[in-house]
Amino acid sequence: MGIKAALPHYELGFYALILTCALVYSANGIFEASRDSMNRKTFKESVKIGWQYLGRKMDVADFEWVMWFTTFRNYIIFALSGHVLFAKICTMLVPQLRSWVYMIYGALTVLGIMGNSFFMLILSHCVVLYTVSLVKKKWMCFAAGIASLATFKLDPFSTWQSDIVTGTFDLQDILFYGGSGFTIMRCMSFALENCEKKEGNYSPLELLKYNFYLPFFFFGPIMTFDRFHVQINTAHVARKESEMWDIRLHALIHLGAIVLVDVLFHFLYILTIPSDLKFVNRLSDWSVAGLAYFNLVYDWVKAAVMFGVINTISRLDHLDPPQPPKCITMLYVFAETHFDRGINDWLCKYVYDFLGENHDDIVKEIGRA
Repeated sequence: MGIKAALPHYELGFYALILTCALVYSANGIFEASRDSMNRKTFKESVKIGWQYLGRKMDVADFEWVMWFTTFRNYIIFALSGHVLFAKICTMLVPQLRSWVYMIYGALTVLGIMGNSFFMLILSHCVVLYTVSLVKKKWMCFAAGIASLATFKLDPFSTWQSDIVTGTFDLQDILFYGGSGFTIMRCMSFALENCEKKEGNYSPLELLKYNFYLPFFFFGPIMTFDRFHVQINTAHVARKESEMWDIRLHALIHLGAIVLVDVLFHFLYILTIPSDLKFVNRLSDWSVAGLAYFNLVYDWVKAAVMFGVINTISRLDHLDPPQPPKCITMLYVFAETHFDRGINDWLCKYVYDFLGENHDDIVKEIGRA
């Protein structure tokens, strides 16, 4: 969508040089502030003992990052490793049944992690949106999908649904809303594609295969049903030349990013410092600007790592998923200002192009935007 002309390499290099110098200078100020405030009372809850051989305390203010890569690290590795193992065995022996293996493994994993109540809640939303899709009216599919999403924000429906799943671990709320929200978006994609189907309807099993593909289930990215359906039902799978090398390289990059972030948290307390406004007021303008920038980049790194790991696993399954978000520092073209590429593709296909039709009516163009 739109113009995507890249800037000349020399211009990008010039900007990169200026930015690097500014970041080094501001990072030095943040490093000194972090070192001097390591034992500050207001930082006691969010600056804890880190890696012993680094000899410094670590910024643990981001609950989500700490939980992903400490408490639940082994569970994540176990679940995704199991998916990769079963997927590989199935692809080698009976590739035509791999979509069934993905669905069964994903459904059992969700059931084991979240329990019967959550699993039945997800199935109920799938049944409702599948039933609506049989009418083959797009506006009804949109209305049903939006209404389903609204039930997680409006009382008494939100309270009733959240009470169904009793919390047993710290990340259960995040998994609950992530799994539920992305389920409804996937169901909407399925329903809208079913409306486009000329003859008959897609099987409800196709919806379950689509929804319970484990790498995408809790946090996306969103892959539209038409693309997923074609790729997952391809019986003859083959890799391009050097594709496995590329997959291994990206896996190492994501692992390196996780380690690098953990190391930097020992030297730059970018998450804890902003919580103490009195301390922030004593910092230089360069340090404050650096804090703001590093926090934005950190949010991108979290998303890039999460989507990147999922992207790598789904590529092992012979899928072509949406790419991880582009670094915010490189977003200089308006057409690329979207952050989540999967949701952007979803919106373009089902909202932007649907309302804009042939894109020749300025009134419809304004309305779709």
